[in-house]
Amino acid sequence: MALQTAKIFWRSLLLSAILVVLASSVAIAAEPKLIHERLSKYSKILVVDDDRGLRTLYFDDLSTRQSVIKIGDPEHLEMAYSRTMLVGLAVHDKPQRVLVVGLGGGTIPTWLHRHFPKTLIDVVEIDPEVVDVAKNFFGFRPDEKLKAHVQDGRKFIEQTRDPYDVIFLDAFSADSIPYHLATQEFLKAVRKAIKPDGLVVSNVWSRQSNKLYDSMVKTYQSVFNEVYVVNVPDSGNRILLSLRTSKNLSRQFLADHSHRLFTDQKLTFDFDRLVEQGYEDKLELDSGAILLKDHSPDKPPYSEDGS
Repeated sequence: MALQTAKIFWRSLLLSAILVVLASSVAIAAEPKLIHERLSKYSKILVVDDDRGLRTLYFDDLSTRQSVIKIGDPEHLEMAYSRTMLVGLAVHDKPQRVLVVGLGGGTIPTWLHRHFPKTLIDVVEIDPEVVDVAKNFFGFRPDEKLKAHVQDGRKFIEQTRDPYDVIFLDAFSADSIPYHLATQEFLKAVRKAIKPDGLVVSNVWSRQSNKLYDSMVKTYQSVFNEVYVVNVPDSGNRILLSLRTSKNLSRQFLADHSHRLFTDQKLTFDFDRLVEQGYEDKLELDSGAILLKDHSPDKPPYSEDGS
């Protein structure tokens, strides 16, 4: 009896040890791996791989994802805000000229280039190190139709003479939008940089994590004829669609045109569902919202070069 008890004891102990080893192996496999790190003038740039085949770009720390690709799957758009920003193409589905301000890993311009190969796409990124990382680790490949410009996005837009059909504003520092890319003066330059029937698609944080959210929306409304908001599912991001001319975009219009884009481009994610879930029928802003100006006394401490 004692021998049988001992056998059971040692068998249980061995099984426990095996389970501990297996659990440790799973934990090790799931641990993200830092594959690249460098310090630029603007931030610390981190590139991390995980066991799902995802490669992620971070600035400064691992708290906020800036860009994500799935290795070996160029159609994959991991971040919901990236998919939602492309809803803007439901408004302007045959763009000839597109500007993207803020490169990150280059997922949005790369996707646009693949689906609209005849469209001229300019990408503006203030940090040359980010451009280099996007090329070497995220598959960003500039060519005669996809061009990368190392410059402050505001200065580039202010110097623009040939207007764009669509401008995507997706410039973030580690945790916020540089103030000089949110003011009324900047947005007036953006308005001049799009064609009369053009569109501006902007990625901003919601009021839960951005105390200037209501003021940002109010400032957009002061510059553009129409401003619409699409909430990003399961995210703190909000996508603003801003127009120079009035089109009275309804939820149904956006959903129908998004579905057509989904079908024409043979996409793997459903645009019309994003609209159905996220479109805001009414914009109710805080009564304390103010217009953001270049020389506002409440201006956050960002420098003119966006740092």
